[in-house]
Amino acid sequence: MRREPVVHLTPRAARRRDEWWRGAVIYQIYPRSFFDTDGDGVGDLPGITEKLDYVEQLGVDAVWISPFFKSPMKDFGYDVADYRAVDPLFGTLEDFDALLEKAHRLGLKVLIDFVPSHTSNEHPWFQESRSSRDNEKADWYVWADPRPDGSPPNNWLSVFGGSAWEWEPRRGQYYLHNFLKEQPDLNFHCPAVIDALLEQARFWLDRGVDGFRLDAIDYGVHDTRLHDNPRRRGKVAAGAAPGSPYEMQVQFWNKARPELVELFLKPLHALTERYEGKVLLGEISGDDALLRAAEYTNGGGLDLVYSFDLLSAPGTAKGIRDVVLKLEAEIGDGWICWSFGNHDVCRPVTRFGGDNAPEELRRLIPVLLGCLRGSACLYQGEELGLEEAELGFEQLRDPFGIAFWPTFKGRDGCRTPIPWRHDAPHGGFTTGEPWLPVPAVHLARAVDLQEPLEHSVLNTTRAFLNWRRERQPLKTGAIDFLRTTTDVLAFVRTNEADRLLCLFNLGPKPQRYRSREPLLDAGFSAEGARITGRSVLLPPWGFAFAHLE
Repeated sequence: MRREPVVHLTPRAARRRDEWWRGAVIYQIYPRSFFDTDGDGVGDLPGITEKLDYVEQLGVDAVWISPFFKSPMKDFGYDVADYRAVDPLFGTLEDFDALLEKAHRLGLKVLIDFVPSHTSNEHPWFQESRSSRDNEKADWYVWADPRPDGSPPNNWLSVFGGSAWEWEPRRGQYYLHNFLKEQPDLNFHCPAVIDALLEQARFWLDRGVDGFRLDAIDYGVHDTRLHDNPRRRGKVAAGAAPGSPYEMQVQFWNKARPELVELFLKPLHALTERYEGKVLLGEISGDDALLRAAEYTNGGGLDLVYSFDLLSAPGTAKGIRDVVLKLEAEIGDGWICWSFGNHDVCRPVTRFGGDNAPEELRRLIPVLLGCLRGSACLYQGEELGLEEAELGFEQLRDPFGIAFWPTFKGRDGCRTPIPWRHDAPHGGFTTGEPWLPVPAVHLARAVDLQEPLEHSVLNTTRAFLNWRRERQPLKTGAIDFLRTTTDVLAFVRTNEADRLLCLFNLGPKPQRYRSREPLLDAGFSAEGARITGRSVLLPPWGFAFAHLE
């Protein structure tokens, strides 16, 4: 069943005057696991501030900070109880202001997570809404009567397992939750909800943030007639958890509804237009996500989006090429933000290379990411080449993993703390007991060990991203894939002044690539790569760049 196209009832959102984010590299910080300054075992805002020089030296343009708002932490901050308050676990509003000031002084933009599709069940809005059917916020969440037999109103399922409906005896109705039952969904069909959300966004814009990453934004609007979702026939959607009944449906009526553009995205875009240099980055997933990416970023209110298509694609030349080509066929003047990893998925080192990924592959991943057409989001630890952490069941904190163990081990394996020092307890992340363990294998990849080594993953990433800053084709140029019959991924990035050939060997054997045109070494390649005339020798997991003369 193909998605309904977006119909623009109002003028399309205009392109920004300042599009600094096109081709930018954004570094994602997961605060719980970045750096802890008070010894409670959980990273905090002062910890981010202390390490911003490290981030700036990577050569990135912006940081995206995952939620630090007041929350009962059922889903580690993605269940917001107060959009305007910093949870004491992370610090204070003054700590955030200090972080923002230092980031701007270093030339870094700051995006914060905004979670508009749902709140915590401890949010005052929900507490009032659940109390009766006739209070001022009675329609702020998605409520529905039971079927005659008392069962939920339809067959919609939660991402985290089971029905997406939870019974509320105070109202004698069910409420919708696409994730945990502690994360009730807001009703975007209620104008007062939109107004309230825009006020929360305005609070942070007035403080000086440079934009928002919009969490699970395609869950924002539901079908008011509550049609049953159709049975899934064929392949599973990107990002689905193994063993989940959720993947047995097409999330057609409860997700990615075309009304989202008019109800929320355009109003939020209009709000940000009152400020200078802001950006809206949306997270979308599931069926037809790349089509939605094109619609949302071509006048639909978002500036750029990321989806789970590349986050779950095979780490092969064909797997990556197929996803990018599918997007390129739809995107037009819109814009994508590519990522190989984030706080929700298995780290790309493990996904691409298995349990014993070679060092060369770890160096290649951030470089390849920064060469695809779009912006790039580098998740903390990828610059160190961290693999997915192996944790025992007793070490898990993620409710998703606890519920689905061992078929799906959850998201804790990509959320373990950053190792700063190899010889310090818990990798120098904290002086207390960390909320998740620092694996011994990660200590060997600590920042202090990698900084002195010229060809470490860290220094390769730094060198590449700073080299990339001066290569306009890699930031905004067109992309054209070249045919290969091997593990080599080959494409040309082109702008008016330059054509840059980008070559990546995604296999364990050396490969030779022969160009039809003369090549000029662009000055950045993997160890062992050789460019001679029209021939390029790529070592295993190697990469090379050359100007086409």
